[in-house]
Amino acid sequence: MRSLLRTSRDRSLIRDSALVWLASGIVGVSFGAVSVAGGLPMWVPVVMSLVVYAGSAQFSAVGVLLAGGGPVAAAATGLLLNTRTAAFGLAVADIIGTGRASRFLGAHLVTDETVAFALAQSDPLRQRRAFWISGIGLFAVWNTGVLAGALAGGALGDTARYGLDAAFPAVLVALVLPQVRADATVRRCALAGAAVALAVTPAVPAGVPVLLAMGGLFLHRRQRTSVEAAV
Repeated sequence: MRSLLRTSRDRSLIRDSALVWLASGIVGVSFGAVSVAGGLPMWVPVVMSLVVYAGSAQFSAVGVLLAGGGPVAAAATGLLLNTRTAAFGLAVADIIGTGRASRFLGAHLVTDETVAFALAQSDPLRQRRAFWISGIGLFAVWNTGVLAGALAGGALGDTARYGLDAAFPAVLVALVLPQVRADATVRRCALAGAAVALAVTPAVPAGVPVLLAMGGLFLHRRQRTSVEAAV
């Protein structure tokens, strides 16, 4: 009975993850096609997606390379954009598991989508299963999409005209919206972070507003400390 219940829950998690996987695959195709059409060898986006696996940071790194920048500049850009995953890793540290192998593999699967999907679940066990199901599926679909896009090369034309860049933001909004609606503190922190990002967007490079928006987390910590002190 317990195994049947777990199977049913896993199926619901797979069903709920499917939209994220679909968006990941579409954007992965775009990344592979843009990289190869820009002049990079096919193996570059494929290997980068397997080893780095960083979504937006990969787009930025490839953009630097295609603009004439060197590998060091590309790597620095990717690292800067991906520093936000350090906070994500802390948020799901207990969810991933305690084993060395689990932490090593889990750290590689930490993305905006897997963290948001896991934290949206109601209990610790479901959070852990949600993280691994969504994370492994997302990794597989992303890399499959990148390979397909790289093989297609320039045949897809200008991928920007398809509006693929809107796929991930739309999915993320759908994932976090229930928690934002339910928790007033989270809502205030999200609004503060959004305000910071909008204010600095005209003055800083792409990707930096997202990092600065994490300042909203300090508001959450401050309010939580105030509540604990009052208790």
